[in-house]
Amino acid sequence: MSRPGSRRHHQKFCETEGWELVRDARGRSVGHHITYELPLADGRILRTRVSRPANADTYGPRLWSEILGSSQLAVTEDEFWSCVDDGIKPIRPGQEAPVPAEALPADLVYALITKLRVPEGEVAAMTLQQAMDLMNEYWSKPQP
Repeated sequence: MSRPGSRRHHQKFCETEGWELVRDARGRSVGHHITYELPLADGRILRTRVSRPANADTYGPRLWSEILGSSQLAVTEDEFWSCVDDGIKPIRPGQEAPVPAEALPADLVYALITKLRVPEGEVAAMTLQQAMDLMNEYWSKPQP
């Protein structure tokens, strides 16, 4: 079920993702809307406008769909709420997904799954130290 977005949510999304506030030639905020731009790696510049004041007034379904769509924020509703609620920025074209700090090297994952037959779910839950300990134990034994 769709959750209605508000002006405040819209502004928080832009601020969280790092959109730039558009200013006029004299450095003032533009117009009666709060206007943001986001340059993308593929050369496009997204632009969106939040009506003033950025309060709890919600958008109607049609306008909300247009704001989320490719002409403004260019995100899914899930990406929008992940950013607003959890601070998880959407992956944009030309960006790579962030690698978790404790990500296991691919060759280590492959060895655990193919040589030790550790289920993928267990490998995914392992720390780097746990994975290395298992492989060191395997390598320290004589191989058939």
